[in-house]
Amino acid sequence: MKMGKKIEKIFVKTYGCQMNVFDSERIEDSLSNFGIRKVKEPQWSDLILLNTCHIREKAAEKVYSELGRFKKIKRENPGIKIGVIGCVAQAEGQEIMQRSKIVDMVLGPQVYHRLPDIIQKIQNGERVVDTEFPLEDKFEKLPQSKQVNRPSTSFLTVQEGCDKFCSFCVVPYTRGAETSRSPEVIVREAMELVESGVRELTLLGQNVNAYQAQRKSGELLDLAGLIEEICVIEDLKRLRFVTSHPKDMTDDLILLFGKEKKLMPYLHLPIQSGSDSVLKKMNRGHTVKSYIETIEKLRYLRPDIAISGDFIVGFPGETEEDFSLTLDLCDRIKYAQAYSFKYSPRAGTPAYERDDLPEGVKTKRLTKLQEKLKIHQKEFQRNLVETVQEVLIEKCGKFSDQYIGRSPYMNPVVVASPRNIIGKIIKIKILSSNGLTLSGETIG
Repeated sequence: MKMGKKIEKIFVKTYGCQMNVFDSERIEDSLSNFGIRKVKEPQWSDLILLNTCHIREKAAEKVYSELGRFKKIKRENPGIKIGVIGCVAQAEGQEIMQRSKIVDMVLGPQVYHRLPDIIQKIQNGERVVDTEFPLEDKFEKLPQSKQVNRPSTSFLTVQEGCDKFCSFCVVPYTRGAETSRSPEVIVREAMELVESGVRELTLLGQNVNAYQAQRKSGELLDLAGLIEEICVIEDLKRLRFVTSHPKDMTDDLILLFGKEKKLMPYLHLPIQSGSDSVLKKMNRGHTVKSYIETIEKLRYLRPDIAISGDFIVGFPGETEEDFSLTLDLCDRIKYAQAYSFKYSPRAGTPAYERDDLPEGVKTKRLTKLQEKLKIHQKEFQRNLVETVQEVLIEKCGKFSDQYIGRSPYMNPVVVASPRNIIGKIIKIKILSSNGLTLSGETIG
């Protein structure tokens, strides 16, 4: 078979969750070991990858729309290869190849370690579809990056997949069953990241607090135990984890917020609805009462903890009373931040065939919920003004001598400094709040 143009430059466009961001970074880093460097524009590349997410409404159609825009690039440079990877690739599979002839490969999220071999195949003119769920750990198979001087924060995937089967969600079908990575491998990678300059780690998983893996000794380790082992790393200053399921918030994990100083006072804990009736239809496996009890335990141990959440409004069968209970819950919890969406049917999920509510009803409820959430978010932000926060500086701002970092509560914080403070944890007095962003001045 005739050898095609060698792939030396890659452009990756990433949609969706932090897991996808992490996957894209690992792909770019690992391919750099094969002499493939990333570029900022698709037309400059030899390979375009779309790392897709299936959570949002009309996710697949958005991918096909994006591929339509790449047709012009392909016409002007027929040698460019195009790949669709991630959750839409897993869900659509061969259908993508049939609908879009410009696509050279379709890969599910569990096979990225096979990319070097697959790139060889598409260079030779093959079209490849691989949506298997292999047993091996893709992250162990991906070559480690040679990158040095990393940013001061980094993601680290510890768990993938989901066994909860919420009736609205495609994740169990696109990411597979819950699997947890070896604790020894995770701790080793965490140490390597810290040695390269990372000061804050965020542990990732579709249901990160469902983490459970065996040590080489055979002993089982849960997320609480894994966090304790990672926090021993001396130069690691901060640790977070996302996304958690209320059902898996164990007492041991909750207790860590009261005793582990490196664990930041911020928890993303989605409830989706404030109605037990809707939660049951969603197959969430927890109640409003159990959720509130978890929050109360956390706030008893760490009174300043910031809680963020997710909400779906207009789920099939949701009544005005159900929706009113969601608003009541928001008033009780007072979320520091929350994400809210209208329910949108996903083919293949149990809720797909149920009677959907009128779009106008969903839109009206979403607007009302977001107004409520915005009030509580602004209140949380205002309460930080005039306080002193320890801020980890992550990057330069738009202007000279301006830097941007994050507070312990995940707020972006803007500050001026005549010296480079990236990677430093600086005490900053918060002077003002604008939306989600805080501004302040350094102390001392």
